[in-house]
Amino acid sequence: MPTPLEKPRTVFFVSDRTGITAEALGRSLMSQFDGAAFRQVTLPFIADIDKANDAVARINAAAASDGVQPLVFSTIVDDTLRGIIQRSHALYLDFFATFIGPLESELGMKSSHAAGRAHASADNAAYIQRIEAVNFALANDDGVSTRFYSKADVILAGVSRSGKTPTCLYLALQYGVFAANYPLTEDDLTRGRLPEALLPYCRKLFGLTIDPQRLQQIRHHRRPDSNYSSSDQVRYEVRKAEDIFRAAGVPCMNTTLPSIEEIATTILHQTGIKRRF
Repeated sequence: MPTPLEKPRTVFFVSDRTGITAEALGRSLMSQFDGAAFRQVTLPFIADIDKANDAVARINAAAASDGVQPLVFSTIVDDTLRGIIQRSHALYLDFFATFIGPLESELGMKSSHAAGRAHASADNAAYIQRIEAVNFALANDDGVSTRFYSKADVILAGVSRSGKTPTCLYLALQYGVFAANYPLTEDDLTRGRLPEALLPYCRKLFGLTIDPQRLQQIRHHRRPDSNYSSSDQVRYEVRKAEDIFRAAGVPCMNTTLPSIEEIATTILHQTGIKRRF
């Protein structure tokens, strides 16, 4: 028989909107329990009584099947719907009730109880900024073009598969930052200096590096048994790229262990770039 820590515990993220907030907060809490395994289920758009009852049925079915009560992380705003979900056979963790009450008391006013405020597109300027930043990241990905680098808030440079593209997209989507990226080519590495195209933008550059062994693993999945993924090649590229960053005074971080969220936050912290919304 598996121990409680070996058997996955069913976790429900329940929301009257997308569920993104419930997922983010719930996963942050679950990450503190190293030995536990979780089976995660998101139930978004629980916006009426029928959907709330359907959600309870799914939660109760999981409780009966697992033989242990599921965990429910909820960001539902409506009191009636919250009451329905709360009656499920689960450990019910209500982010809304936990924080709104103390805030109302401290601020001396009642909250609006309006659903979807955290991710609403009511702030049109912020929404447009997010879309424009994502479009910029896509248009300026992988050094395809450098003609719009003057508009970039930051330009990430590094060898292939060091995390440039996902970091740019995260910076755009989460912070509205205009991020471009430039892959250091074999010619750049051989010359041992920044490419001419980047010289006018030295103050915007931020370097990404990575452990050669991890880089080899990533590249092997993409192009197995090729020079591109050979141990000698990745060690050479990482060493030369780090030499270039050091000589040019380009700030640099290692992306081997940090998550994309941590990489993006580090870049903003070290460069002083402000989020645009």
